[in-house]
Amino acid sequence: MRKRLTVYEGDITELPIDVIVNAANSTLLGGAGVDGAIHEAAGPKLREECEQIGGCPTGEARLTKGYALPARWVIHTVGPIWQGGSFNEASLLEDCYRNSLNIAEEHHFNKIAFPSISTGSYGYPVEMAAVIAVNVCKFFIDSSEIIEEIIFACFDRLTASIYEELIDKIEK
Repeated sequence: MRKRLTVYEGDITELPIDVIVNAANSTLLGGAGVDGAIHEAAGPKLREECEQIGGCPTGEARLTKGYALPARWVIHTVGPIWQGGSFNEASLLEDCYRNSLNIAEEHHFNKIAFPSISTGSYGYPVEMAAVIAVNVCKFFIDSSEIIEEIIFACFDRLTASIYEELIDKIEK
């Protein structure tokens, strides 16, 4: 089977796949943007499980059930806040994707969907974040025997087009 990087323009909470990734804050208790949407769609049991976890440092990832989501599982990762690029943001963002993919592989998830981590309220420039996301995911999927598809779930056309262009370039 051909392994794929794909783009989905729409709401990540509507994807009926193995696992979706939440661009969480360090408390894991819900917040703005994707984080708030995932918590709202999953229902209160997600927050209860996240309270038991006790938070997550930037760059790391944690796994929970998906509860009322179509996705059975949620990987929560905390992206870096953009501070101009001189505070290890790129490395921390790479860690978000790598650690999330490691969890997906460890649990034998075949399909995983990522939002554009850190590009909302955390201010990371979309073009720069997308390059990191696509490169880390391409390297990972090429060496994985488990993960068959990595989906970049983009909420708007502009973000989706950035990811599509990058994927087209690396798959030629």
